[in-house]
Amino acid sequence: MKPVTSFLNNSWTPAEGPPQAVIDKFTGAQIAAFHETSPERVSDVIASAEAAFAGPPIPVAERVRILGLVATGIESHADELRDIICAESGQTLTEAAKEVERAALTLRITAEEATRLHEDMVPIEGMPGGAGKLGYLRRKPLGVVVAITAFNSPLNTPVHKIAPALAAGNSIVLKAPSLTPASTTILCDLFAEAGLPPGWLGSVVGAGRTVGEQLLTDPRPAFYHFTGSTDVGAHIARTIGLRPSSLELGSIAATLVAADANLDVVSADITRAGFAKAGQVCTSTQIVYAERAIADDLTARLADLAQALPSGDPRASDTKVGPMISEAEAIRVEGWIKDAQSAGATLHAGGTRTGTVVAPTVLSNVPADHDLIREEVFGPVVSVIAVEALRDAVAHYNALPYGLAVGVFTNDLQKAFHASENLRAGTVHLNSASSSRLDAMPFGGVRESGHGKEGPRYAIEEMTEQRLVLWHGVTG
Repeated sequence: MKPVTSFLNNSWTPAEGPPQAVIDKFTGAQIAAFHETSPERVSDVIASAEAAFAGPPIPVAERVRILGLVATGIESHADELRDIICAESGQTLTEAAKEVERAALTLRITAEEATRLHEDMVPIEGMPGGAGKLGYLRRKPLGVVVAITAFNSPLNTPVHKIAPALAAGNSIVLKAPSLTPASTTILCDLFAEAGLPPGWLGSVVGAGRTVGEQLLTDPRPAFYHFTGSTDVGAHIARTIGLRPSSLELGSIAATLVAADANLDVVSADITRAGFAKAGQVCTSTQIVYAERAIADDLTARLADLAQALPSGDPRASDTKVGPMISEAEAIRVEGWIKDAQSAGATLHAGGTRTGTVVAPTVLSNVPADHDLIREEVFGPVVSVIAVEALRDAVAHYNALPYGLAVGVFTNDLQKAFHASENLRAGTVHLNSASSSRLDAMPFGGVRESGHGKEGPRYAIEEMTEQRLVLWHGVTG
């Protein structure tokens, strides 16, 4: 792979500074290198985006055409992108192929949404003093958008930020994660090949404390779109001041199971949601709250399914759980598991580590104050907690600091309505586990899981401002 540098005015800049390795997350071999963007180059990329936005806007029909061409380009590079994602993020080949497919679909959905940008009429004439007046709301782009993305979805997450920003008429500067920067090089090239004018998309690479901090303190960006930890999100909010943002932050995702649920369906879906991408998804089921009558049965089923999941080399055709993003993270998760056992937790499956691979793990009796319950594990670990009733599970979930996504399994309408009305989460999935996302839907959290929405239509709304136009003295 070619070295990753900065994308400025539709071309890659000369390398700056020493090369830093991009590592295959399973083998540990170097697969690419990136060169951190210098402060001067970061400023140049922002200036280019600012100049592009200040110039003639890209007509909506042209934005639609470009987004469609990039989607087609992704599909034509599907195998190459799949292999890059597999290597740099550790996703299995199946997971990486699905991410490529979703990225193309996200672009096509966004292109459709770009054609639906509309003005709303305001019923002024029906108000006292409104006679002879005409009012309507228009959506206007904000300016330069800064997108800062996470390692666990190195292609589709950037697309979820770039495509709506451009569809809304903004220019955008992307900071890809240093752990997984290679996928976005093809994406930037595809936008240039599709005819996106220079300056509308720029890309920088480097550490959050250097490149990221400069993006936050520069006064020119008008909007920030971030996916990452709650701590970093809080720092962003403090730093950017009154400028608007969309922050998709941490989570302790849970799935609630009533005694009337079909446990064959429940256990299979929780296994998918808990262990896909080695549990490194903000909506991965981390806690299962199960009514006591079925808790032991469900735990045994989850343990059997977890033990049957092949883990290891993400390139092997039968692998279902690949490596974590680094050995340091795998060691951390292994340590949490062992510490929980020492504190009285019962291990039913997994609990072992080989290099960066943590075996799919199922626990019960984890103390309520343990990190596996109170912190985001971001690894392939599911803890089952028995509760007397689903209402208790709702209360337990709401006592957590986060609120991104939660799943509920029940065939009882009263329980379903109580859960959906009372769970404090951005998304409540009824009869599905917590990790279930379609790219067109609104996606975002509440409480310490952040604010704002992804999903093409909703991200476009986030990245525009409403302007009321009020005509006075209108006569028929």
